[in-house]
Amino acid sequence: MEEDKNLNCERHRHSPRSEEELKSLQNRIARIQGQLSGISKMLDDNRYCGDVLTQLVAVQSALQSLGYLVLASHMNSCVKDDILAGKDEVIDETMDLIKKLK
Repeated sequence: MEEDKNLNCERHRHSPRSEEELKSLQNRIARIQGQLSGISKMLDDNRYCGDVLTQLVAVQSALQSLGYLVLASHMNSCVKDDILAGKDEVIDETMDLIKKLK
């Protein structure tokens, strides 16, 4: 239930992402969507399971890389700002986020 609460929570960054960062993240997401579409087509074409699994691993890796980029940005902006403002509880929150990315 707590996880559901977090998913519905609308929080926003203290400072907006740069256009360059946003474009880079959106490009990565578009590539991942393309990979997923390709996997769907592979399934429709009854492709070999090993080939499908290889593509699934590639998507997982791409998602993890995207997650690490977002985490690094979070730590260099939101976490840094909160620590400087004396909001040390952000450290525990960040540790929970890091655990989720494993």
